Amino acid sequence: MANNFRMIAPGDHVLCAVSGQAILLDDLRYWSVERQEAYATADISVRAFEDAE
Repeated sequence: MANNFRMIAPGDHVLCAVSGQAILLDDLRYWSVERQEAYATADISVRAFEDAE
């Protein structure tokens, strides 16, 4: 499901695919289902989407 995730390794954060910034799982808001990438901010998410087109 697009609004769920499965943990494959223990931890409390993921890394932003663009900036490398650590994002706590509780704070994760921006995720590309197609590319399976996390983004730290809305601006970074939009930029990554535009760059992918």
